[in-house]
Amino acid sequence: MLASFSISPVGVGEALSKHVAEIVDIIDRSGLKYKLGAMQTTVEGGDAEVMALILQCHRHMRTKAKRVVTHIAIDDREGASGRLTGKVADVEKALGRKLSRE
Repeated sequence: MLASFSISPVGVGEALSKHVAEIVDIIDRSGLKYKLGAMQTTVEGGDAEVMALILQCHRHMRTKAKRVVTHIAIDDREGASGRLTGKVADVEKALGRKLSRE
């Protein structure tokens, strides 16, 4: 399972990097494969592991803010693995070239 998610605390000001860093630390320590993006993070693993991690992150953020909004997009394909990088590689293959990563 791939899941992209973003967690936004409400009412804690405009600068969120400290809060985001705490969540990324939880993700990094989880042992799951992940890719950090500018607006979201994508994790790959078993459905129970991925959902438990997202809930852990959401609950952690709730200790920092009275209101938290979490958005989740899930790509769950039977028998698929290595999709965190494989999906990008598939698109690059279809285009016949490498894409810019920055």
